[in-house]
Amino acid sequence: MVDWKIERTLPFYEEILDFVIDWREQMIRLAEMMDLESVLQITHDTISEIYSHYYAEGVVRFFLQHHSREHILSDIEDEIVWLLEEDDRIVGTVTIKGNAVNRLFVLPGYQSHGYGSRLMDFAEDIIAEQFIHVHIDSSLPAKEMYLKRGYNEKKTCRILTDYGDTLIYDEMEKRVNHQPDRMNYNGRIFIPQSNTENGEVDEETIFHYFQENDLFWAEYSGGDVLKGHMIGTVAENGELDFHYQHLNKNRQVKLGKCHSIPRILQNGKIALQEKWQWLNGDLSSGESVVIEK
Repeated sequence: MVDWKIERTLPFYEEILDFVIDWREQMIRLAEMMDLESVLQITHDTISEIYSHYYAEGVVRFFLQHHSREHILSDIEDEIVWLLEEDDRIVGTVTIKGNAVNRLFVLPGYQSHGYGSRLMDFAEDIIAEQFIHVHIDSSLPAKEMYLKRGYNEKKTCRILTDYGDTLIYDEMEKRVNHQPDRMNYNGRIFIPQSNTENGEVDEETIFHYFQENDLFWAEYSGGDVLKGHMIGTVAENGELDFHYQHLNKNRQVKLGKCHSIPRILQNGKIALQEKWQWLNGDLSSGESVVIEK
């Protein structure tokens, strides 16, 4: 699989820990720094032995260089590399970046025993906690497995390597069925639960949210805010990115930007953990939490 600079999305480690507990019997754990050489060996042994049957020598060398010690080390440091153990031996690995499955390899001697499927099940379940779709860049050896798992081909890509050979791989996607459609904020009302001191909204401020497809906007007022507006977008996982502006009681126009992460409370209401920054004035940043009324 090819890992093309897919940026790491916001962490969701509380949910991941639940999966670790569920999968302990299947011996999947988060990679540590001491596992670097094992991950590198699994990756390079699999590429050298398996990929040589499908790709020209120049493409195999390209894969080996792409999955370098430095790249693997960086991913381990980011805590996105997972390992599968059998009888205390590491036999497989997968890297999960946002909603993308990367660097999924099982040692050649342990293939055709279901380890690849177990790693894919694990990765898909983690991704499904935050996203509707799972993405993967499929090498030729793995394409048939992904098709059987319900992945669809989105695009066939070709790259001319430095060695003169052409790498061909497929971008594939699968909808995660147990994830609902994009969260809908339309008609919901929120009130602040907490805010840092440099913020201007408080428990007297009322937010009215609206949404159409991935377009989000809101109106708010109350407390120190006379009138305010927000506009932005809703991601597949329900996260909000928006800009806001309001007029405060001092007749000052304040501008800012915000990123909000939703969390479903036990009563079914939505709580939004927000990180925001003023775009005028002192340009300071802050954090707040708003709760659905």
